[in-house]
Amino acid sequence: MSSAAGAVEFLREFVKSPTTTAAVGPSSRHLARDMVAPIPATGDPVVVELGPGTGAFTEAIQRRLGGRGRHLAVELNQRWAESLGARYPEVETVCADARALPRLLAERGVRADVVVSGLPWAAHAPKDGVPLIRLIADSLTEQGAFTQFAYTWTRWAAPARRQHADLRAVFEETVLSRTVWRNLPPALVYLARRPR
Repeated sequence: MSSAAGAVEFLREFVKSPTTTAAVGPSSRHLARDMVAPIPATGDPVVVELGPGTGAFTEAIQRRLGGRGRHLAVELNQRWAESLGARYPEVETVCADARALPRLLAERGVRADVVVSGLPWAAHAPKDGVPLIRLIADSLTEQGAFTQFAYTWTRWAAPARRQHADLRAVFEETVLSRTVWRNLPPALVYLARRPR
């Protein structure tokens, strides 16, 4: 899919459902590079991608894995899940809610080494008193890592502050990247390691 076609498709889906589509356009390769940085350069890691959308991070994950490990993509939008599965047959693409992650991994008999999330803040809101980040942390290995991007202008909003507090509560280490100016709009990456 060309970048122009991806941008048009993303905008169309954002207009249809702005609360479940995290962005108005696909993320840049510069942001993707920072999002996939925690994927180990050796071994056979299990990488889970939440909310892959049109595949900006999918491509970067596949490049980083270079044929190693396992890549599970969990996409709520059925059209995007089908399109992603057709474009990346080597990726296990599932049309499901991110909250199904523990079940999806249990069915495969694995835990995640890295979770890369392109989900909107709304997806992280607690459900039945459990924030999504707790389910993600419980799905990771002891040395696992989680990345989530956010636009710089949303960093001080209440959902972003709540998300940062949740990350600090369930991970031993949480850091913010520098601003990725070569993304539209500019973004940053939350990197959390070692779930408690």
